[in-house]
Amino acid sequence: MKILFLLAALAAAPALAQDTRQFVEMHPDARETLRVEMLDNLVALNEILALVGAGQIKEAGEVAENRLGTSAMGKHAGKPLQARPGRQMPRAMHELGIGGHLAATEFANAAASGDRDKALALLPGLVGSCVACHLSYRTR
Repeated sequence: MKILFLLAALAAAPALAQDTRQFVEMHPDARETLRVEMLDNLVALNEILALVGAGQIKEAGEVAENRLGTSAMGKHAGKPLQARPGRQMPRAMHELGIGGHLAATEFANAAASGDRDKALALLPGLVGSCVACHLSYRTR
C-alpha cells in the first residue's frame, strides 16, 4: 500500500511542478501587504475553526466579521497607492476577494443569530473564495 502511494506521488510530481495559475504582477509593496494579509487570514480561519469546534459559534462569528468580513474591507486605504493590492488585481481576482468578505459576513450573521446549523452550513463558503483565488492566481 505504501508503495502505491509513493508511486502515485511520484507520478503526480511533474504536474505539481507546473504552475498554471495566472501571474498577477504587483508592486513589491502591494505584494507584501497582500502576503501579510493572507497570513493573518489563515490565523483568523484557524481561530474560527477552533471556536466552532469548541461550540462557541457566536464568538466564531465575531472573529469572522471583524477579521474577514465586510468590516475588514478597505483597511489598506491609508497606505500609499503602490502598497494597495486591490488596486493592482485583475477584476476577477478582486471580485473573489470581495466575495470572501461577503461570505464571512454571511457566516457571521448566521452565527450571531445563534443559528448553529445555518452557520455550520455556511462555514465552507468562508474559505471558498480563498481556495478559488489561490488556485487561480499567483503573485510570484
